[in-house]
Amino acid sequence: MTQSDPAPSREELESTHKELCDYRDRLAADVLAMGRKLKLPRPMVERNLAQHDELNQLEGVLRQLEAQIRTMTD
Repeated sequence: MTQSDPAPSREELESTHKELCDYRDRLAADVLAMGRKLKLPRPMVERNLAQHDELNQLEGVLRQLEAQIRTMTD
């Protein structure tokens, strides 16, 4: 973001947060469905979820957004 770019509004941050949450949930559901399709043991699928790079990155971004939203005032 450059100095001339306006800061995002609370509504924009909340909308982005919701979209990322929805995407995270779909991605996790896809991983679970693939595990079921491959007949993998549940603990293995859960381990894969916990170690999934993209899901972990999403969690980090979501935490940052949540912190940013909490610090904003309307």
